[in-house]
Amino acid sequence: MAVKIRLQRHGKKNFAFFHIVVADSRSPRDGRFIEQLGSYNPNTDPATIILDGERALAWLNVGAQPTLVTRRILSYEGVLLRKHLQKGVEKGAITQEQADQKWNDWKAQRDAKIKAKKEGLVKDAAEKAKAALAAEKKVNEERAAALAKKAEELAEAQRKAAEEAAAKAAEEAAEAAGEATAEA
Repeated sequence: MAVKIRLQRHGKKNFAFFHIVVADSRSPRDGRFIEQLGSYNPNTDPATIILDGERALAWLNVGAQPTLVTRRILSYEGVLLRKHLQKGVEKGAITQEQADQKWNDWKAQRDAKIKAKKEGLVKDAAEKAKAALAAEKKVNEERAAALAKKAEELAEAQRKAAEEAAAKAAEEAAEAAGEATAEA
């Protein structure tokens, strides 16, 4: 019986998440499995991976073959590195303490990289929001300036109309006064 470590699809269309399972290679993708090792959600940024590393390592040690995607997930989580280090301990190339030290160093470095990525994403989101706010303020200022200019033009037109009406009224009054003196 060939045993595979593979993904089992769940979720809805265009929004899938996966369970990481150990299954017989002959069983259907979403069918019967032997053991569930964790889950993988690619919809988040960065992707959320929950994995029982000890059980995955145990299955790898007894000959389970990971699929391509699960191999990358196991590598990302460090399970394959731990298997490699354990082989070195079994062969006598390194001691268990050295293997544990290498594993802990790698884990700290990986955690720092993930933390930096999350902080970078938060910082980028804040910068985008700040840029959008600045653009919105600029548009609002342009609109306010255009409205002020239009109000100024309207006030100028009303002032000119009032001056013309006053001039016309004065002219008509002068004509009326001129006609009244001419009649008298």
